[in-house]
Amino acid sequence: MISSSLTVFSRHHRKARILFALSDTILGALAFQAAYVTRSHLGLPNYFEIDLARKVLLLAFSLVVVVGTAVWFRSYDRLDTAPLRTILKETTRQSVVTMVAVVLFEYVWRFDLSRPFVLFYGAYVWIFFALFRLRAGSLVRAFERSFGEPHYLMIVGAGESAVRIANTIEESAGYGLRISGFLTEDGETVDPRYPAHRLADLPKLLDRHVIDEIIFAVDSSRLAELEDVFLLCDEEGVRTRVACDFFPHVNSEIYLDRLGHAPLLTFSAAPHDELKLVVKRLTDIVIALAGMLVLAPILLFVGMLVRLTSPGPALFKQTRCGLNGRRFVFYKFRSMCENAEDLKDSLAQLNERDGAVFKIRNDPRLTPIGKWLRKFSLDELPQLWNVLKGDMSIVGPRPPVPDEVQRYERWQRRRLRMRPGLTCLWAISGRDAVDFETWMKLDMQYIDNWSLALDWKIILQTLPRVLTGRGAS
Repeated sequence: MISSSLTVFSRHHRKARILFALSDTILGALAFQAAYVTRSHLGLPNYFEIDLARKVLLLAFSLVVVVGTAVWFRSYDRLDTAPLRTILKETTRQSVVTMVAVVLFEYVWRFDLSRPFVLFYGAYVWIFFALFRLRAGSLVRAFERSFGEPHYLMIVGAGESAVRIANTIEESAGYGLRISGFLTEDGETVDPRYPAHRLADLPKLLDRHVIDEIIFAVDSSRLAELEDVFLLCDEEGVRTRVACDFFPHVNSEIYLDRLGHAPLLTFSAAPHDELKLVVKRLTDIVIALAGMLVLAPILLFVGMLVRLTSPGPALFKQTRCGLNGRRFVFYKFRSMCENAEDLKDSLAQLNERDGAVFKIRNDPRLTPIGKWLRKFSLDELPQLWNVLKGDMSIVGPRPPVPDEVQRYERWQRRRLRMRPGLTCLWAISGRDAVDFETWMKLDMQYIDNWSLALDWKIILQTLPRVLTGRGAS
């Protein structure tokens, strides 16, 4: 299915990704050799040479990093249509990550590498990749023309959706896509730029013309009437696609799944890539377990400090809403007096936040050390146990209390479709200074743009904010 005016079918993008990965491998190897030769002929006092076995090992590792970085950040998805700024940004990121990885590899394996060699390698990677990618769009289109015949499509329908698809295909002509015409019912008019044929004439057209696939861009109510047309295409082996813009305001990603032998058209308004979600969960387990082991002395010290400075238990337990509204017991170090929840109604007039959240800057319920626990997020440390159990994730929307969820507007409930986390976009956008409406929109932005790379970006940006206490109150 065509997703925008700047893209073609996803299978064409798969070809482009393969081309970019192959070119990065070849250019990365050339950059490695160029850096090696340059350093060897510099005439520096220290003699430089890497034996063959180590050279092969280092080269293989660096090429894996080069391609892996691009795959991780999804650079290959946009390089053929990206503006200059994006190309230079993606290339710079690859070259810097590669240099850092080579240095770490050298440290772990005790290689004695020359620093100028590493710098030359990063510089050559940047130069070679940038020069290639500046012509990437033309090269991808030439690749399509050279290694694939023109791809002929026909469009069933005459409405706005059909015209929009036709225009997108025209813009993708450089990738080898061609419109053979429209198939319409009697009385329907189409864009005069394209040939129009009666839908009843499709059997003759299939006999006389090359038609690689047919796109159905019709109202959903007509699909049942077109069953014979679908069967004809199936018998002929003609690929068919259905434009699923029946609900124009739906932002969900649409994909086909199966339950047994029954095909299901699926609309997903939250991340659904099972493999990536498994990686996210494994990352959560590793970080939570490592955090609990490394921070055990701090956990013990803070727990004792809470008990010694105010009456009541060290841990505060509360029911929160997790993934898709599942209830779980949420843990924090207690930063308020023991009967804080009972006093909440009497302090309602002091609430400084709009929406469903209750927040007071100088909350009178705070214990003597409560403000400091919150400022540096020390009260949140017990939630590592929630992460380990699977109630929460390291990154995700903060878990709300059930009463807060009851007061959500309809669109705000979608934040429950992602496992709640210790930190999210709001934490790197001002923490307690962010108003409720913006907070909710940031959570939606996270869900709509989620990737493993985004999680790590949020984690790395959260750490300095937590250590300095910025944005907390």
